[in-house]
Amino acid sequence: MADELELLRRANPAPTDGPHFGDGPLDHRAERQLERLLHEDRPRRRLRLLPALPGRTPRARLVWGLAATAVVLVVAGNAVFGGPSTSRAVAAPRPLTVRLPSTPVPLREMVALADAAAAGGSPRLRKGTHVQSWSLGMSDGKHPVTVPEERVVRWRADDSHTELVVATDPRRPGHPVLTDEGDDPHEVADGHVISRTTYPPMWNDAPPEGTPPHTAARLRAYLTEIARPEINRSTAPLSTAELFDAVGELLDHWTPGARESAALVRLFAAAEGLRPAGEVTDRLGRPGHAYVYDTRGLRHMLILEPRTGAVLGMETTFTRAEPEYRVKAGDVMEYRAWMR
Repeated sequence: MADELELLRRANPAPTDGPHFGDGPLDHRAERQLERLLHEDRPRRRLRLLPALPGRTPRARLVWGLAATAVVLVVAGNAVFGGPSTSRAVAAPRPLTVRLPSTPVPLREMVALADAAAAGGSPRLRKGTHVQSWSLGMSDGKHPVTVPEERVVRWRADDSHTELVVATDPRRPGHPVLTDEGDDPHEVADGHVISRTTYPPMWNDAPPEGTPPHTAARLRAYLTEIARPEINRSTAPLSTAELFDAVGELLDHWTPGARESAALVRLFAAAEGLRPAGEVTDRLGRPGHAYVYDTRGLRHMLILEPRTGAVLGMETTFTRAEPEYRVKAGDVMEYRAWMR
């Protein structure tokens, strides 16, 4: 009991010198200590994180081990895993690299492009999402692995919806894919259906299920509701980290139209520390403009469609090593690519 109490004290989410004062998320150190307390006696450390949908128990995005901001190691040298009688599945993707030479495009220019694209009013906002993710995971005594998944959520006119999750890696079509289905990572055929679920009609007007607005001011308020539970909600502007997290939740529920994308670009243009990096090609082969910001040993990259400003993807990589978890600087923690 004494050891557990000491771990709780060290996992204090509101230290006297901390920036959140109990009204925000745990810091990086506290998350690690709390995760150790909660899971150190379990044979497998795993926290499954996927966006909550109406009628479902909230789940966070697929990240194991350290609760939302700290996970695991990309297998060194883009290593591969697989059984002795199967083709070996590729491990974690390498970080996206800026194309050279390329000219970074300031976000104020992207605002003008997005506004012009939104003038025609098309495409329109659609409820539902189509997202490809690559997320890292670890288990005690085993090498960490990357799990690629594709998730499609479609809503019907009667407010019922379906969710399809498949194991697939667009970088290697037709090759075996690693999945965490059943807890232990193993290989399955490309396109293997992990789950196919139909949900009855339901309606909720609270974000992120409620319809997102298409003006920057109202969208900022909408995202603030996502980022901050009502009991802890403050009037302070969203931090860049909060903005990124909230936008990810939005995109895991909705496919923005041209007007919503333009409003998002305006919010990104006002985000502190977000700077243009240059041109990239995302993991689905799409050209985009990259914007990055650094925080707590992590680098977050936002990829925008060059003509419309629509969000194509987000990537998180480690900028410093975490030897305790065998994480190296440059390891990719998570990547999500959204499609129409």
